[in-house]
Amino acid sequence: MLGSTHGTLTTDSRRARAIACGERPGPAVHGRPAQEGDLDVSGRPLHADVPDLDHFFRPRSVAVIGASDAEGRPHTGVTRQLADWADRVGARLYPVHPSRPSVFGLPCSPSVADLPEQVDLAVVLVGDPLPVLEELAEAKARFAVVFASGFAETGPEGEAAQRRLAAAVERSGLRLLGPNTNLNAFEHFREDLDGPAIALITQSGHQGRPVFALQELGIRLSHWAPTGNEADLETADFLSYFAEQPGIGAIACYLEGLKDGRSFLLAADRAARRGVPVVAVKVGRTETGARTAASHTGKLTGADTVVDAALRQFGVIRVDGLDELQDTAALLARAPRPPRSDGVAVYSISGGTGAHVADLATEAGLRLPPLSEAKQTELHQWIPEYLNVANPVDNGGHPVGDQRGRKIIDALLADPEIGVLICPITGPFPPLSDRLVRDLVDAAEHTDKLVCVVWGSPVGTEPAYREVLLGSSRVATFRTVGNCLTAVRAYLAHHRFTTAYRSPFDEAPRTPSPSYRKAQALMHPGEQLSEHAAKQLLRAYGIRVPREQLVTSAAAAVRAAGLVGYPVVMKASGARIAHKTELGLVKISLTSASQVRDAYRELTDIARYEDVSLDGVLVCQMVEQGVEMVVGVTHDDLFGPTVTVGLGGVLVEVLRDTAVAVPPFGEEQARDMLAGLRGRALLDGVRGRPPADLDALVEVVLRVQRMALELGDQLAELDINPLMVLPQGQGAVALDALAVCR
Repeated sequence: MLGSTHGTLTTDSRRARAIACGERPGPAVHGRPAQEGDLDVSGRPLHADVPDLDHFFRPRSVAVIGASDAEGRPHTGVTRQLADWADRVGARLYPVHPSRPSVFGLPCSPSVADLPEQVDLAVVLVGDPLPVLEELAEAKARFAVVFASGFAETGPEGEAAQRRLAAAVERSGLRLLGPNTNLNAFEHFREDLDGPAIALITQSGHQGRPVFALQELGIRLSHWAPTGNEADLETADFLSYFAEQPGIGAIACYLEGLKDGRSFLLAADRAARRGVPVVAVKVGRTETGARTAASHTGKLTGADTVVDAALRQFGVIRVDGLDELQDTAALLARAPRPPRSDGVAVYSISGGTGAHVADLATEAGLRLPPLSEAKQTELHQWIPEYLNVANPVDNGGHPVGDQRGRKIIDALLADPEIGVLICPITGPFPPLSDRLVRDLVDAAEHTDKLVCVVWGSPVGTEPAYREVLLGSSRVATFRTVGNCLTAVRAYLAHHRFTTAYRSPFDEAPRTPSPSYRKAQALMHPGEQLSEHAAKQLLRAYGIRVPREQLVTSAAAAVRAAGLVGYPVVMKASGARIAHKTELGLVKISLTSASQVRDAYRELTDIARYEDVSLDGVLVCQMVEQGVEMVVGVTHDDLFGPTVTVGLGGVLVEVLRDTAVAVPPFGEEQARDMLAGLRGRALLDGVRGRPPADLDALVEVVLRVQRMALELGDQLAELDINPLMVLPQGQGAVALDALAVCR
């Protein structure tokens, strides 16, 4: 295996070449000069500093530029909100307006230059914020919020205006939130709630409202960062900051696009290292959603399959709806302890309900272990013998007149195979449902296992729900079975992930390998390499190719066939040939010199007829026994080079059974890619075929990742298809390859 040679992604090969030549690295990491130890072999950062946002969320002084208290003016309500918020956090408020002596009874400064002190935070309400930002930078303000829209979300002119804002703050120590943002950061957060909190990041203020409203259900919210167009401060900054804050149990995100793929991965890595769950809705699954998101915030949404892979690699839990974001983040915040077991028990007062939920849970990928005979015998002390208690457990009606109901619940929670108890209550049925709820809440107080209740009543005003369930910090309460199962699956997956997590950035290579230097001689900018040259590129990175020779005459072809060994394959080799099979430029199973001569003449004739330029004809060893796979590199606008693996051969475009990963990733993640393929069983051996050499396939994936890393955007595309994975212990051979230089 490659060990520490597998690394992280590349977006600028010039930086890699500079490092290889011993030049001083140049990029900055969050505003400070990057040192060589901060950078991977591609010249990209391996860690990001956590921005100090304390004075943003808890400033000592706040200036409101464009403040107003005139009745009916749009900025009046905003100024009042900021004044109330400043009072709650203990900050001094300074209104700024050129023609008002006071606002809401506070003395008004005519300009930024006239402020009585250096302010921590300035909220800019004027339509043209650029001159104000320059004044704030001069006045050494720490943070500014630009409320105005009309920037990158509107098109080229807006993009240019936003670049001017970014340039203005980049030249100073001022940090900017926005533009095209709102004042959600300055909402009224309840301070009477206990327990771990949710921190919220949204690129659309309204999309965060359902999560913010969780406070009404007793779940604490600590921060809200509405990032807007992210001209300066971005999602990654807030994600890194929140991951470091004590008392935050989960981070909930609504993302329309990402400003920088690497920055986001570094921030997600920081959260993963600390075991802080991140739950995200990411817009852009469809072309329509991606287009709408771009018009809203002006950022890249990214190819969704690549974004999905990147989120999964770094433990970010992706959900679809805001209701799922709300429920999943709430569960993860309130259930920080890892489960003792991933086994789920379903306990219901109806056999039909139990069977239905068990079906849905199994379909969702949850494990419902059958209870042991001893446990079933124990449960039948309190549940009639004719009812099923194997899991799901049907009690036929929760006991209300004695302690049998509590004993049933305690017995289930005592089972070492059970880590999560789910109790669906399809509707209120007092006193049975009320007693069931009280028993569940009491039992939850005396266990470290997760207890979930689905309160299915459409009304939601019942005392058992409003007062008992919502009054408990130990029971996770849901209104739908689907959201409960989504959240439980996320809870189990998060703790599995963080228990095994090892940051790939720690193992990312810092210096180029000897392979990189060999590869440079083969790269031709803007050109597609011939198959022969592409295979030389693979050889440079230690990827096995068949025995083969490039020849330019029929006689040489015959000699080459004798050296390679019959049977042979013959293929036309040229820089502009993409689909040799369709053009008839491949001949297989040639077993004699005469067949080789005829094949050479036929291949060159077809090439002349098709006006295809050749650098020769390849005479190749024929390799037949194995599983055909594809491994490749493509370039994503947001994340840079990505690595793909899947079922290969002629059906690759039909089956589309592939998995993608964003470097950096390690061996375990490469194996996870293979595990996610629909055709994974082919590698294990089917219909009497031997298992394939899985270790060799993983090694090829890691070597291709190293190639993508070191060659960066010199390599626009690499396609190894087919990669023949031979029987176990025999390796893998790249039978064909296509490489396109940038």
